[in-house]
Amino acid sequence: MSGERLTIKTPDGDFSAYVARPSRTPAPVIVVIQEIFGVNKVMRDIADDFAAQGYIAVCPDLFWRIEPDIDITDQSEAEWKRAFELFNAFNVDKGVEDIAAVIDQVRHIDGSTGKVGAVGYCLGGRLAFLTATRTDVDAAVGYYGVGIENYLPEAEKLAQPLMLHIAAEDGFVPKEAQALIHQTLDNHALITLHDYPGCDHAFARHGGEHYNEAAAETANARTAAFFKANL
Repeated sequence: MSGERLTIKTPDGDFSAYVARPSRTPAPVIVVIQEIFGVNKVMRDIADDFAAQGYIAVCPDLFWRIEPDIDITDQSEAEWKRAFELFNAFNVDKGVEDIAAVIDQVRHIDGSTGKVGAVGYCLGGRLAFLTATRTDVDAAVGYYGVGIENYLPEAEKLAQPLMLHIAAEDGFVPKEAQALIHQTLDNHALITLHDYPGCDHAFARHGGEHYNEAAAETANARTAAFFKANL
């Protein structure tokens, strides 16, 4: 799968996105929302996987306002330190505006059916939740989103289906936060929550410290079925 670069235009400036294309079009688009390590190999591989499933996958560089083209890993202490600096400097509201700009643009990208989904991981999991509540995305999935408990009232604005994968032993999402998420969202008609007992944050990150193959396969299969049904 050879990736290409797409330029996303916004009133604040332009930024790039990695694009992986399927063998056949027209196809729905999936916006892949990054973790705190930028558009790195993990994110590009995820985009390639979605392209192999038949989607046009677009992974935008959401750290562009801080520094364009961040591409680091989770394999060294220095990179973790840099990743948390980026996380703390990141403006969530502007990030969601950027995702909205991506959605608007890729609806009309060459080969698109006009349907757009979004999937996010870690920081991207939070952004996937907010993409579902603040944009016109057709369906969204969040993996172990951090800080979702702070935005739960926004679920009232939700108009399209949302799926959240929750790591039961997530070191970044305390049990109280998970309980609040369930309490608020369990009975929402458009939201599906899945818990992964014994799993820590980033259980689906290939090569990551907490990677859990069985849980990752289950979550990815649920995501695939969800997008197939909704896109």
